[in-house]
Amino acid sequence: MTRTDENVRYSPKSKDRYPTPSAGAAGVENVLRMLEGRWKLVILFHLFGGKVLRFSELERQTPGISQKMLIQQLRQMEADGIVRRIVYHQVPPRVEYCLTEWGQTLCPALDALLTWAENKPENTEPAPTPDGTASPPR
Repeated sequence: MTRTDENVRYSPKSKDRYPTPSAGAAGVENVLRMLEGRWKLVILFHLFGGKVLRFSELERQTPGISQKMLIQQLRQMEADGIVRRIVYHQVPPRVEYCLTEWGQTLCPALDALLTWAENKPENTEPAPTPDGTASPPR
């Protein structure tokens, strides 16, 4: 029996967004570049749920981060379209941060990642190394 698409000379388009492993790896690399850094995910979790926080509030809620690092991380996320910076021209100046609509859609993905990490089996076998021996447990 022949396929319908062969009869009508129609080649269905691939539903796979990343048809090759290298295309998928490039996509993952782009995503990780946007989220890399020790503090970005922590900052995102503080802003989830439509919260609008002033810079000083973010600084208080993220102990251990320096002002310079917080500014750097926020600017990178702003450039990537994840965070929106709102400046109020008043005295003293006020700056607030919130997630963009697209940034807010990251919440379910990060929740899924947390769920995945929580479901790690306790007794996992070590992965074999290229020489065929088992790698040491972590």
